[in-house]
Amino acid sequence: MTARKPSRKASRKSAEVPAEAAVETVTEPAVEPAAAETAADAAATPAPAPAATATKAAPAKRTRPKRADAGPPRPRQAGDSQGARPAPALDGADRGRLLAGDHHAPHDVLGAHPIPGGVLVRALRPFARAVTVLATGLRAELHDDGDGFFSGVLPVPQAPAYRLEVAYDDNTIEVEDPYRFWPSIGELDLHLIGEGRHEELWRALGAEPMEHQGVAGTRFTLWAPNARGVRITGDFNYWDGTGFPMRSLGSTGVWELFLPGVGEGALYKFDICRPDGSHTVRADPMARRTEVPPATASIVTARHHEWQDADWMAHRGDRPVHEAPFSVYEVHLASWRPGLTYRQLAEQLPAYVKDLGFTHVELMPVSEHPFGGSWGYQVTGFYAPTSRLGTPDDFRFLVDALHRAGIGVIMDWVPAHFPRDDWALAEFDGRPLYEHADPQRAAHPDWGTLEFDYGRTEVRNFLVANATYWCEEFHIDGLRVDAVASMLYLDYSREDGQWSPNEFGGRENLDAVAFLQEMNATVYRRNPGVVTIAEESTAWDGVTRPTDSGGLGFGLKWNMGWMHDSLQYVAKEPVHRKYHHNDMTFSMVYAYSENYVLPISHDEVVHGKRALVSKMPGDWWQQRANHRAYLGFMWAHPGKQLLFMGQEFAQGAEWSEGHGPDWWLLDPSYEASGDHRGVRDLVGDLNAVYGAVPALWQRDTSPEGFSWVDGGAAEDNVFAFLRYDADGSPLLAVSHFSPAVRSNYRLGVPETGTEGWVEVLNTDAARYGGGDVRNEEPLKAEAVPAHGRPNSISLTLPPLATVWFRPA
Repeated sequence: MTARKPSRKASRKSAEVPAEAAVETVTEPAVEPAAAETAADAAATPAPAPAATATKAAPAKRTRPKRADAGPPRPRQAGDSQGARPAPALDGADRGRLLAGDHHAPHDVLGAHPIPGGVLVRALRPFARAVTVLATGLRAELHDDGDGFFSGVLPVPQAPAYRLEVAYDDNTIEVEDPYRFWPSIGELDLHLIGEGRHEELWRALGAEPMEHQGVAGTRFTLWAPNARGVRITGDFNYWDGTGFPMRSLGSTGVWELFLPGVGEGALYKFDICRPDGSHTVRADPMARRTEVPPATASIVTARHHEWQDADWMAHRGDRPVHEAPFSVYEVHLASWRPGLTYRQLAEQLPAYVKDLGFTHVELMPVSEHPFGGSWGYQVTGFYAPTSRLGTPDDFRFLVDALHRAGIGVIMDWVPAHFPRDDWALAEFDGRPLYEHADPQRAAHPDWGTLEFDYGRTEVRNFLVANATYWCEEFHIDGLRVDAVASMLYLDYSREDGQWSPNEFGGRENLDAVAFLQEMNATVYRRNPGVVTIAEESTAWDGVTRPTDSGGLGFGLKWNMGWMHDSLQYVAKEPVHRKYHHNDMTFSMVYAYSENYVLPISHDEVVHGKRALVSKMPGDWWQQRANHRAYLGFMWAHPGKQLLFMGQEFAQGAEWSEGHGPDWWLLDPSYEASGDHRGVRDLVGDLNAVYGAVPALWQRDTSPEGFSWVDGGAAEDNVFAFLRYDADGSPLLAVSHFSPAVRSNYRLGVPETGTEGWVEVLNTDAARYGGGDVRNEEPLKAEAVPAHGRPNSISLTLPPLATVWFRPA
């Protein structure tokens, strides 16, 4: 079910609404005690941001500067009342709870409430010297009740549309009363949140700039079911939330407060009173924008980007991804060109990727994370693009630019775990909430993080909605889901006694299975053309099988087995490779069990694993030749392909997030730059031929699209196979991982190609830095039986090279 979008008018400059104009637009009747709504008076225009730490620090005597939107104090008018009658004393328990920050219904006490003989108005304004109620024909100063409380009974039959004039020691401001507004979130939203079925959760929770009851401001909503009380603290109230308690909206565990005058750019956090009465100050789990780390506050934001990718979005799903060309360039955004912002990346990255012919980019990191060295895999802001490179609209601009260049955008998505930072999700409201209540289920043994409680409906909703949020709000074309294996198994990295079996006695995490199925089904239903990709390293059955057939429902799966086996093979000296021949052929035993991606990712070129070219044996020439031959084998093998940045030009050093690729290797002033440019030219040509030849991608998931010519030539270090498109047109791929030239090498070929077979790509070409051993003329098929076929060709195999042939 699609949740109803709350009615709202986004205010782009809500902090600039004139005070008097705001008064004149109020047409709602006075609020009833149980339905009154909070509006932060001090929440006018955000004051200059304090230090990055969001701690409460309130001197006993503090004066407040005038707010930009407060306007001049309204002059006293003739006939105005000069004061209000004393109000009944506030119940001591309510008073104490409001001051302690553990009141669940502040609107019942604060704001305007009809009583016999008038309307009682009560305000909580710490540090104020006086508070006066202002309305048409009325000016009534409230009585100072101490501790920041002000109250009085107005001699009127019903609550007027009023504002508050708040006087401090050196200034006076005019603001809305936070507690005169009706709830700003609808009953349907609350119902769906309670059921864990709100597919647009970001529209209901978090900070939403809006116009409510004719007043511009921001609605704050938070899910914190274990909290005794919640207050909003931010730069608009000097990080003192005493006067800004939120109300609980019943059994849903949602807290709400509408703050008039607070607009985009305001910094905020939530001051949560835990079940034991202690307090914790937390960033918003639903924040759409954050401060730049190491600062941790959330930022009110709204979308203003005007998308220009309508054509891309309309046609990206025209062809199923497993039947389409899919060649991915993996990019660590912060280090691809260190120092570039999202908008600066938009000027350079699309052109570079398009020139190389990749169909997609995979971006890491995207979601906000506190530690750059985690590469974005320890997320604290699941709904916020990392602020290190710009704003959310800046990130949209980058995605838009890639789309307009014809490049799809995949992002790394991390629903497997989250860090323990005490300002983020860990024991968010004083008890395990996002993590599992069982410590053995909560603690991730490998990364010192916490695992999500996938069995809790609200937590599952948080993650499912997050997946579709990125697709819908940022036009993301694919989610590569990190560490799926760690989610699927209860005993993942755990010894006996450190885990408990599921209800059937098995090791499968049934809650995680249900979550992944729901996530995939929801994403595919709501976002045509989007693909989900599992990084799953085990033999779990049905990762890419549809959910209605019992599978997990992913579109593609990383082939970790192929990656490990093939890299193990090419790392051997050629003389030893014949003993490991099976490492290169075994992948075809299971190639059609899932829809695969062949990944040479960032994980394979860090932490002592060495860069791809440095894994290869031999001297520099042989290393590059092996590198090129391996890429040719990879691009021809069934499955899509992914290559991490820097490997496209044979960078020899391991990647580091601190400096990124060694672009200087391509500088013409560097004497060996031609070696690296040659490899990059090869990658461009691999992608060009790949995209133009459907045999290389159209039947990736169909056994009919592949046939061995010779998979057993271990003594020769040769792998020869055919790829077929839907019409049966073939491509012959021959990889030779020996440093010798082999002449008159005979291979059986299909009867197709009677006019001969021509080279369409040779990784030994001189322009790539090879020895230029070529098959110049079309190779005529001869009636000489070979490899079970009546016809064959005789060719020359270059050393350490892959050659592709097509019928002439």
